Amino acid sequence: MSEEIVYLNGSFLPLHEAHVSVMDRGFLFGDGVYEVIPVYGGRAFRLEHHLQRLDHSLQGVRIDNPLDHGQWSDVLTALIRHNGGGDQSLYLQVTRGVAPRRDHAFPAGVQPTVFAMSTPLGEPGNAVQNGITAVTVDDIRWKHCNIKAITLLPNVLMRQQAIDAGAAEAILLRDGHATEGSASNVFIVRDGVVITPPKSNLLLPGITRDLAVELCHANNIPCREADISAADLRSADEVWVTSSTREVAAVTQLDGQPIGDGRPGPLWQRISALYSAYKQDFRAGKVQ
Repeated sequence: MSEEIVYLNGSFLPLHEAHVSVMDRGFLFGDGVYEVIPVYGGRAFRLEHHLQRLDHSLQGVRIDNPLDHGQWSDVLTALIRHNGGGDQSLYLQVTRGVAPRRDHAFPAGVQPTVFAMSTPLGEPGNAVQNGITAVTVDDIRWKHCNIKAITLLPNVLMRQQAIDAGAAEAILLRDGHATEGSASNVFIVRDGVVITPPKSNLLLPGITRDLAVELCHANNIPCREADISAADLRSADEVWVTSSTREVAAVTQLDGQPIGDGRPGPLWQRISALYSAYKQDFRAGKVQ
């Protein structure tokens, strides 16, 4: 198998040749943002949505976007091709760049560091198809979670709490309400209605989340945005989490207790099938 090709500051090169200065502010401060984009059939999935979110994140941390959307599309299309097409997961990262010295203040006259890589993307496994377990944890993050920043240590710690408890995901609670997962958005189903928390600075506006909402509305599945209390979460008929890599996963056990009958519920079955059909239409070029 040939070595993975990555993109770094204008060049495509083998992974082992890609190096970044230790003075890069991404390394020193976590001063940067990122995106994760699934690729199906050699095409980046909902690319414009991801690039718009990248714009928002860069604006939030006051970094000028080093590429316009057309340039990003060209770079990512070439990266997909260099790595064999098919189904992939793209990771791209933009940091403020390499500074002459370590100083909290923004350095003047530096160029952003631009990095992108690709890894193979398989279909969600049996664990996702059969449902996953989750635990609730206190949301210990900052108040700008709508920025997709590379400073992910709180998310790492909360995910590890879940792993230590034998679970696959942590659902975060702030002031008695669910915000999202450590690396996902959250939905519940109550009395046939799909509910997800409204967008705010306390959660990431997920691309997969938005598509799940679109699919509900397009297929006459009652769906609304509303706050979800911890009690609502624990007594829900169904709980889902969504992300670019998990797609739509049913949570069948929360904090050691079953959700519903402990199996993926009927609305999850429906939305999962709709999502799979949408992917196939995307692969066939029927949707963008």
